[in-house]
Formats: sequence, structure tokens, C-alpha cells
Amino acid sequence: METRRLTVLSAGLGVPSSSRLLADQLAASAKRQLEAAGYTVQVDTVELRDLAVDIANNFVTGYAAPRLAEVIAGVEASDGIIAVSPVFSASYSGLFKSFFDVLDPKALDGKAVLLGATGGTDRHQMVLDYAMRPLFSYLRTRVAATAVFAGPQDWGAADGAGTPLAGRVDRAAAELAQLLQGTQPGRGPAPMESLPFEQLLAGISGAR
Repeated sequence: METRRLTVLSAGLGVPSSSRLLADQLAASAKRQLEAAGYTVQVDTVELRDLAVDIANNFVTGYAAPRLAEVIAGVEASDGIIAVSPVFSASYSGLFKSFFDVLDPKALDGKAVLLGATGGTDRHQMVLDYAMRPLFSYLRTRVAATAVFAGPQDWGAADGAGTPLAGRVDRAAAELAQLLQGTQPGRGPAPMESLPFEQLLAGISGAR
């Protein structure tokens, strides 16, 4: 059974935050749909606010602290990314952008990405297509066609099941799951099997 690794990046600032709530719903739906397709799924969730100081120091020193380096390595090793940001001044947050600025420009090349955003009014949902999507296109990712915006009205139900938000979440997650099926771009070839010397020697003798 093949494994798919998802890294979930939430740039929410509060505890709890609506960005984290949306990220968790997207991750749960994607995991469920990938498992239904026969994959084992590993989900790693990262709260970028916990890395804010390390990200700032990385800009000044040029080096990533151990925790930030670990997260960057996890992102680079992942098959898919779920990225969710709150909206500030009609765009993604500075913390959100700063994290992607410290990555190697080629780190996300070919990776499947699902985008989400949260804000205080539906007028902010344009951030998905006019700010976030261009960023991830520049990074040469494969972005799911459906992105999800959640406003205050979307958090009325206790678990969100059966709400319009739940329907959008499942649709977007299904598109991410589809992108993650089959051979993934950028993946290296499977490592060659190391055979015992006696077996290699027998193969050479048999070929004469």
C-alpha cells in the first residue's frame, strides 16, 4: 500500500484560530478520501505562529533554527500541501508569505497544493485567486482547482457536517486526493535493491 504524506500549514494567530479549524477540516477530508482510494496517509500539521521568531531570524542570519529546518525538510519531503492563511489588508498574512520566502525556490516544484483562507467577510475570498493562487503558480505547484474560503457564518454548526462549508471542503479535498493519486512529479526513482555478493556473483556466472 502506497503512502502519501500531507503537510498542513496554518498561519492563524489565535488559539484556537479559524484558519486552523479550516485546515483541520481540509486535512481530515483529504485523508479520508485518499484512504478510500487505497493509500496510507501521514498528516503533519504545522502552526506557523510557533515558528515566527525562527522565520524572522532566518531572514537576518541566513540559517534556519533546528525546528524551522525540520519543518522545511518535512515540507520538501511531502507529497501534498494544505496551506491556509487568514486575510490581512486584502492579502495573505505576512507570516504566511515569510515562511514560503525562506524555502528554496524549487522546493515545491510539482507538489500538489490545496489552498484555504479565512476572513471576517466574504469580500475577502478574492484573496484565493488574486493573491494565493499566483504565489503557488510562481512556485510551480499543482494547485487544486477549488480553493476554500471560510467566513464567520461558516462556523455556526458544532461540527460543520452538512453545512455549505463542509460541501466545499469535501469537493476541494477530492481534487487534492485526485492530484495525489498515481506517480507524483518530482519523485526520484525507487532505490536499487542491494543484493548479497554471492547472489551478484551467481548472476554474473550464469550470464556467461
